[in-house]
Amino acid sequence: MIQYWKNFLLKNGTGISVFLMISMVVWLGLLIIMPQIVMLDFSFRFNLPPADVGGDKDVYTLSHYKFMMFGSEQASDSYNVVDVGVFLRTLTTAFFVTIFDLIICYPIAYYLAQVAKGGWARLMVLALIVPYWVNELLRAFAFKIMLGSGGVLNEFLLWAGFTDIPIDFIRENYALYAGLGYAFILLMIFPIYNAIESLDKNQIEAARDLGAPWWRIHYRIVIPFAKPGITSGATMVFMLTAGALAAPQILGGPSSLWFTQIIYQWFNQGNNWQRGSAYGVFLLFSTIIIVLVLMKVFKCKLGEDMK
Repeated sequence: MIQYWKNFLLKNGTGISVFLMISMVVWLGLLIIMPQIVMLDFSFRFNLPPADVGGDKDVYTLSHYKFMMFGSEQASDSYNVVDVGVFLRTLTTAFFVTIFDLIICYPIAYYLAQVAKGGWARLMVLALIVPYWVNELLRAFAFKIMLGSGGVLNEFLLWAGFTDIPIDFIRENYALYAGLGYAFILLMIFPIYNAIESLDKNQIEAARDLGAPWWRIHYRIVIPFAKPGITSGATMVFMLTAGALAAPQILGGPSSLWFTQIIYQWFNQGNNWQRGSAYGVFLLFSTIIIVLVLMKVFKCKLGEDMK
């Protein structure tokens, strides 16, 4: 460890090294770890009037987690049907959005890393990046305009004769799935691209010379080599999709409810920050556990994607 820091200082110089370490401490400590600790503490507190905070009534409790799982004592159901159902639907949708992005982004990343050359490669990268210069909210509203019952896609389908009546993509949540899938594709493409770019092309050529079909080349050579990038991209897409708020608020249908919307409601409409904190902490730790379990199943080491 000491040798690592010596090499770090020699490589970057004293000034830059101190600046990087201070920046890392401020970023991780003040902007990430401390807010999560405060939220964790809030989640075990009663929602008390300001005058009672810090008094005898301000003690720790599991009531918010109990409410999230089982609902109020007056409820006839054995568990909180609405909140637990929304939580499971949120995680399920986030999982399928991650798979959807992986299926779309892997070929793009492979083409960029191994096939595209020169100006064409730079043009493809620009075509991927430039749309994300537009604010996330504006992109979500653009999807709503495009996929609404009177939107561009329905107008085309009616004009082409594919349907006689407009398809309500928003009510059926297709707009939500498309918006979530599009929102994070760069976070899937570039980690996979970075991994595949370092793959020696001679390995692919040797496999082709030996008569291996394209699917076997990817299954036996490219995908195992790109596993760190796939792990990194899938983790980010899954976590951010499960924690998304803007897209579900704008593109979700009337029957659609995202778990982050429930958290938002407790914080801003229910004025119960303690319960909202409990819901947020539960979502955070649940997604972390799911990611760690999947990494164990697929034999991905923690930190392998950082290489």
